Amino acid sequence: MPIKYPAIDSLMKAGITKEDAYALRRISITLHGWFEHECNGTIQREEESGLPYWYSSATHKRICRALDRESGAMKRLAKIVAKYPGLDYYVQGDPRGCALYILRSGDVPSGSDKSNCYNCGIAVY
Repeated sequence: MPIKYPAIDSLMKAGITKEDAYALRRISITLHGWFEHECNGTIQREEESGLPYWYSSATHKRICRALDRESGAMKRLAKIVAKYPGLDYYVQGDPRGCALYILRSGDVPSGSDKSNCYNCGIAVY
């Protein structure tokens, strides 16, 4: 029997296909892991180039270039959400919470910025 994820059901009720719902969940997991590494300093972006590098948590020295999983996840996210008119997304970079929220019309109060409403919408976890 497959594992049930409440977020998948919520996304499907919002009109998102099962395949896209699972893809959004994978994107959220990828972003959450990325944000954890950024928070603890093991991944840092170079200021001039924006390229990510792994850093040693013990010595704080740069080890090697990191694969930019954040940029890839963000591109996939934008591509998926673009298929669903009336839906938007918010990415929350604090690793203590959910990384991705799918916003339906009405989830963000009128006159509010979606970046101030990180607990609105469907939490994708």
